[in-house]
Formats: sequence, structure tokens, C-alpha cells
Amino acid sequence: MEFNILQSCITLFQMICVIIVFAYLFTRSRYFLEILEKKPSLKTQLLLIAVFGLLSVYGTISGVTLYGAVLNVRDLGPFIAGLCCGPWVGIGAGIIGGLYRCAQGGPYMYTGLIAPILAGVIGGVMYFANKRDIVPTWVAVVLVALVESLVSLVALLVATPASQFVTIATVVAIPMIITNMVAVFIFSTIMQNLLSERRMKSEKEKLEFEMARKDAELQIAAEIQRNFLPETIPKTEGFDVAAKSIPAKEVGGDFFDVMPLEVILMSNTRTGIMIADVSGKGVPAALFMALSRIVVRVTAMWFKKPSEVINFANPIIANNSKTGMFVTLFYGVIDNTTLTLTYVNAGHNPPIVLRKKTGEIEELNLTGVAVGALDDAEYTQEVLNLFPGDVIVLYTDGITEAVNDREEMYDVPRLIEIIRKNGDLSAQEIVDEIIRSVFAFTGSQPQFDDITLMVVKVS
Repeated sequence: MEFNILQSCITLFQMICVIIVFAYLFTRSRYFLEILEKKPSLKTQLLLIAVFGLLSVYGTISGVTLYGAVLNVRDLGPFIAGLCCGPWVGIGAGIIGGLYRCAQGGPYMYTGLIAPILAGVIGGVMYFANKRDIVPTWVAVVLVALVESLVSLVALLVATPASQFVTIATVVAIPMIITNMVAVFIFSTIMQNLLSERRMKSEKEKLEFEMARKDAELQIAAEIQRNFLPETIPKTEGFDVAAKSIPAKEVGGDFFDVMPLEVILMSNTRTGIMIADVSGKGVPAALFMALSRIVVRVTAMWFKKPSEVINFANPIIANNSKTGMFVTLFYGVIDNTTLTLTYVNAGHNPPIVLRKKTGEIEELNLTGVAVGALDDAEYTQEVLNLFPGDVIVLYTDGITEAVNDREEMYDVPRLIEIIRKNGDLSAQEIVDEIIRSVFAFTGSQPQFDDITLMVVKVS
């Protein structure tokens, strides 16, 4: 029967089916995992030499003789072995396949001996040239085309009668080149897909690990934050004080404090109040919050004036801010004997004061920059005279910057409106009404920032 290029290709495709099945099984074996990890044991290398060598032998056995030449896929096993397992495996497999072919004799026996070894060498060289990684598919296809073209050309020139040169080149050489290219393309594609799967799996595992680490960090930060918030609000003569903090999923550094200012508590006519918001999220923010709270609280026991407290605390906090963190902070002292609030507002949201008698609203503006931002910053204090029924609301931006489904912010005017409507209630009831109003406004929108609120009402 006369063969043409198409019939030869079909015959060769039938031969490579076994090799393709092997390729799939090989890439799922533990031996291939050793190859991917670039740590194949000697036992694994010897086993792979034997297996790929047998594939080369299979390529010879399954070949079809046409016009004195053998239509085969003998070089495919050694080439793939060198390409993905290194030169020693490729050369070893090529020697097995070449010796078997040489033992059969014939005019092409020497090219049959050299060709699989050469294929293993070239595959192995590319393995090292690509830093022991599997080369891209297009590179593998081009390489096998060059190898088969070179081998076929040598065989044709050495052993082919001139009268049959064109016929053998057309019916044997060209189909072998095409088929080996297709086989390597399929094999390389399988390997590249497996590599992609491993990379995706590795990236997924890294992502899951990072998410778990972040979750653990946020839990630690939340625990730190909870532990540093007062469990109960100390009673203060002449004032009704209430506060609440609701952490967001991403824990930040909001905190508040209510502190008696006498070391030995003889009376509680003077009380320090503080609300603050640390820049940043997670454990660093929570730790910086703890540092800031402790420094201000301890310093408040030494100095009487709020300006002295913050001026002394600021350089300590700034010099311990290794990552550029800072804290916006409002610190004040409410005094029942003078009925005043003496305060420092260090970059914090201006607290809102509702005057009971006139219904007017006042805001307590800044008296300095955020604490920790500049170690030489200077802070001044202001004194606010208070009257029975007056309400002071201290808050963080988690309230005013809360958003609803229409991307609208809660903002200060809504907060003032709620304060006006509920000014006659107790401090705790005002806190509850403001919190209720914020969550009614945001609806299903998730909370993005901590919500911290303190209400001081003059009795």
C-alpha cells in the first residue's frame, strides 16, 4: 500500500497515544513531584531512565518500515526525559533506546543509535538552561522540530538512495517531525497545566494562611482593645457620664477613658475624660492605643493642667511611634467645684456641647495637632464653663463617617439633631439613642470603622 503524509501522520499518532497516556499518569505520580521540587533521588532518576528508555524502545517496536526507513517516535521518550528530568535521565533513556535500535541493524542503525541520545542531551541542556524548570511549550515544540529535522536530514544523506530521497523525506521524515511536535506539544501542555494548578494551589494556600493570620491578628487586637476599655464608668459628683465603643471587623485603635485624678481618692470632684482614635488597623494600632492610653493616664496623675499632661505625654508617644502612627485625642478635666471643663483637643473631632438653657450648639475646636505626629508639638488648653443640664458629646469619626446604601455619610448635622431631640435624657440613654440612630441610618451597610462615643451631662 502506498503511504502519503496524512497516512503516515495517522500511523504515528496511533503510536504516541500510549506515550500521551503515560505522560498523564507520570505527571500525577510522586516521582514527577520530586522533579517539580528539583530534588529527585538517585532511585527516582534510575527508575525514570528505565521507564523513558522503554518508551524509546516502544517507539522503535511500534515503528512501520517504509522504503527501507522506519516510521517511529523513538526520540520522543529521551527528549521528554531530558526536558523535564535533566540530562542524565535523558541521556540514559536515549542510550537504552539507541542500543536497542542499533541491535536491529539496517542502514539506519547508527543514526538510530545517535538520535535518541542526542534528543536526551538537547532536552537536558534546555533543562539546565531554564534553571531546572520545564521550558515553555513553544520552546519544547521548536526544539523537538530542530532535533528531528537534524536527525532525519543526517539519516537521509547517509543511508538513503538518491532516487528515494524525496519519497522518504515526504512519507517518513516530515510526518515524524510533525508528529513529534504534536506529541511534545500535548505532553508539555499537560505539564504546564499541572504546574499552573500547583502554582494556583500554592497561592491559594498562601492566601488562606495570610487570611488566617490576619483574622488571628484582628482577634488579638480586638482582645487588647476590649481589655483596655473601662468595664465600668467611675461615678463623678455633679456629672452623669456614659460611654460605649463598638469595634468594626477591622479593629482599629478607638478608645475612651474616665479617670479619677487623686492617687488616694478622698473625693471625686475632678475627673479626667478622654476619647481617642489611633491611625491604622490591627495589632499595631491596638498596641499603640494601649501605649497612648497608659502614658496619658499615668501622666494625668502627675500634672493638674490638661495642657501639661499632653505636652509631657506627646514626646513619649512620638518617640515610641516606630511606624509613623499617631493618635487624635481629646483630654479634659471636668470639675464639680468650679463647674468647668478644661480640655486639650489634639487633632480630634470637635466634641459637641448642647446648652440646656438656650438650646445652642457649640463645638470644642482644636488646640493642637494629633499626639505622636510631632515630638516638639505644643498644646494649649481651653476652659468651658458648664451649667446644669448641659450635654457634652465626644465621638470618633466612626459615627459621622458611617455610610448608608446610597453612599451618604451620617455626618455632624444628623448627630446634632439626635442630641437636640434627646438632650433631656440621661447620659446612657443619649448614648443608646445615638448608636441606634447610626445603625438605623446605615441599614445593611457594613460597619467600616470603630464607633466610640462618650456623653457627659451636667447634673
